[in-house]
Amino acid sequence: MIDRAHLKIIRALADNGTLTAAANALFLTQPALSHQMRYLEKKLGVSLWQREGRQLRLTQAGEVLLQTARQVLPVLEQTEKTLQAYGEGKQGILRIGVECHPCYEWLKSILTDFLIALPDMDVDIVNKFQFSGLEGLMNHHVDLLVTPDIVKIKGVNYEPLFDYELVLLTAEAHVLAAKEYIEAGQLAAEILFTFPVAHERLDVFTQFLLPAAINPQTKAIESLDIMIQMVGLNRGVTVLPRWLAEEYCQKLAVSIVRLGKKGLKKTLFAAMRQQDVEIQYIQAFVALGKRT
Repeated sequence: MIDRAHLKIIRALADNGTLTAAANALFLTQPALSHQMRYLEKKLGVSLWQREGRQLRLTQAGEVLLQTARQVLPVLEQTEKTLQAYGEGKQGILRIGVECHPCYEWLKSILTDFLIALPDMDVDIVNKFQFSGLEGLMNHHVDLLVTPDIVKIKGVNYEPLFDYELVLLTAEAHVLAAKEYIEAGQLAAEILFTFPVAHERLDVFTQFLLPAAINPQTKAIESLDIMIQMVGLNRGVTVLPRWLAEEYCQKLAVSIVRLGKKGLKKTLFAAMRQQDVEIQYIQAFVALGKRT
């Protein structure tokens, strides 16, 4: 029986006091507003206002309707703005999946800029999947997957973010620290610190060690900071993206050595469902990732 237009009329009359001012606020002519006022009172079967000269005074019934208008209209208006922001890709939750530990470190470095650029967005980070990050993407558990690996599958789009190089990190006192680059065989007798991930998912194994039939002793450490501290104490070596390794070189007594004469090159990708490629906040994240 009562619709939004009725609530707007009663609020405008209360806020403006006169029929002329209320009509202007509602972008109506005075006769049109008078007609709607008479129609509303007839429809509700109760008097909502009384004239006192040029002023309008709300009746007790009018005050009840005004109270409802003051409560309901702001909620509806905010809901409309929120839905419009969702539609324009300016508000919502971006669920980001990360499959590699260095990916997570990189993600932390850009989140602040992303949230500043889109203040109405929220971010949820998923780094533990029941199966795989790609399955999480396809099953809508995440909206975007940060990964260094491409698995071609229908309906998934991969957008390259940036290229990087995997390097060996050693203590400054390590015998390999003075080398410009190393061959796979030089790691045969080393303790290689890795993240707790299967070897077949580690590029240093699939692209560097296993092709040369080298399988060094490994020790899995989940904490990156502890891993680097162990390297600095010359307890073993590890492999990291150069950009991340260089950060630790500024803090600790560790050195970078190239893996192979040409280096071990990789690309970080943002994987997303094909139907989500044009969503504004996903485009914003990808653009920021490419600049960082």
